[in-house]
Formats: sequence, structure tokens, C-alpha cells
Amino acid sequence: MKKGIKILLDIVEVYVPMFSFITLFVVFILGILFRYFFAPLTWTLELSLICFIWTALLGGLYAKRTETNVRFTLIYDMVSPSVQLWMRLIGNGLLLFSFVLGFYPSLKYVLFMGFKKSNVLKIPMDIAFSPFVVFMAFMIGHLLYDLYVDLQILFSLKEAS
Repeated sequence: MKKGIKILLDIVEVYVPMFSFITLFVVFILGILFRYFFAPLTWTLELSLICFIWTALLGGLYAKRTETNVRFTLIYDMVSPSVQLWMRLIGNGLLLFSFVLGFYPSLKYVLFMGFKKSNVLKIPMDIAFSPFVVFMAFMIGHLLYDLYVDLQILFSLKEAS
């Protein structure tokens, strides 16, 4: 079971953003070449923007999983490990609450946008914006896991004292 979850996480958080970034880069260069040496292409900007959404949101999930995202830890680093634990619990709890609260309205809006298609490529906008819902769902999972780990630490500290 754990191996299957890791494979799913790698597909969504590593391989899809990698493919979308490669597509973004190639299309961006192609757009520049055609703009300056041939006739401008209209579809390159649109595809670049959609790929950017996919890369940024799904790549951000990998940064969360590996704890390599940017953090401002000036105060966090100055306090004791037990205070750090409580700061993580409160912060992750607030984030979890926010993501859970916003998940259904976001899903509803993304599904609603299915009627609209992009101007040039005619890509349905629910497909273009679907990484946001995936981002929210996976972020809820990551936050639940982080809270679970921190609660285990908290309860093990209470048992030890």
C-alpha cells in the first residue's frame, strides 16, 4: 500500500510537473523563435500559461512533501523544540482548516468552468484549472500526515513525562 501511494505521489508531484515544465519551456522557446524569425504563433502563450499553472501547483506539492519550500523561520528557530511542535500543530491545523473550507467551493468553480474553452486551443477551462483542486486535495493529505506525525510526537512526550 505504501509503495502504491509513493508511486501516485511521484506521478502527480514529480512527473506531471516535469512534463508540463518541459512542454512550457519548448513552447516558450518556439513562440520566441516564431515571433522574431517567422510569423507569431497565437497558441504558444496560451499553452505556456496552462503549463505554468500545472507546473507551479503540482510542483509545489513536491516541495511540501520534501519540506524544501521557502520558510521564514527566524522566530521558529529561536524557540524550544516543544514550542516548535506547538507552532507546527497550530499552523498546520489552521492551514488544514482553510484548505478543507475552500475545497468544495473550489471544486464547484472548477467544474463550473467546464463550459468555457480557451480561445485558441479550445482546451476546456476545467482541465486547465483542475490542478488547483488536485493541489488542494493533496495538500490536505500532506497536512493531515504532518499533523498525525506531530500528534504522535506530542503524545509520546506526554507519556515520557
